[in-house]
Amino acid sequence: MQASRATCLFAALLILAIPLPPAAADPLPPLSPAPGDKCPVCGMFVAKYPDWVAQVRFVDRKTVFFDGAKDLFKYLSAIGSYRPGASKADIAAIYVTDYYTLAPIEARTAFFVAGSDVYGPMGRELIAFSSSGQAEEFMRDHRGRQIVRFEGVSADFLPTLD
Repeated sequence: MQASRATCLFAALLILAIPLPPAAADPLPPLSPAPGDKCPVCGMFVAKYPDWVAQVRFVDRKTVFFDGAKDLFKYLSAIGSYRPGASKADIAAIYVTDYYTLAPIEARTAFFVAGSDVYGPMGRELIAFSSSGQAEEFMRDHRGRQIVRFEGVSADFLPTLD
């Protein structure tokens, strides 16, 4: 009996020594900008506009903050010129601020209203919502022109906002 217990103990220790594949990484959570954080697109201090904050979290944990979704999309459309060597594949998470709740939401699942009578820190803005119903309600109340999804905000679309 002693030999079988020793064998079982050895086998258990051997199994514990085998490295397991890493668990799927959770997305990086949103952060709050520090007072000195500037939007790389327009140079504004982002913390002054907490209701409009957008951010890109890279896999290397670097975070870039923006004073609104419009500048976030400008950055994404020319990411290599703002962060040389970086590509969209280096991005772990993208957040925008929901207009009604003021909570950060994942930008790739958001609904954006363009062309409304609500202006952000840099003028006309893409207003973000976590649901299509909220976006539709806002669009009716604030004379929005259209609702777009993340994939629909192209480099060609951005000049229509300015």
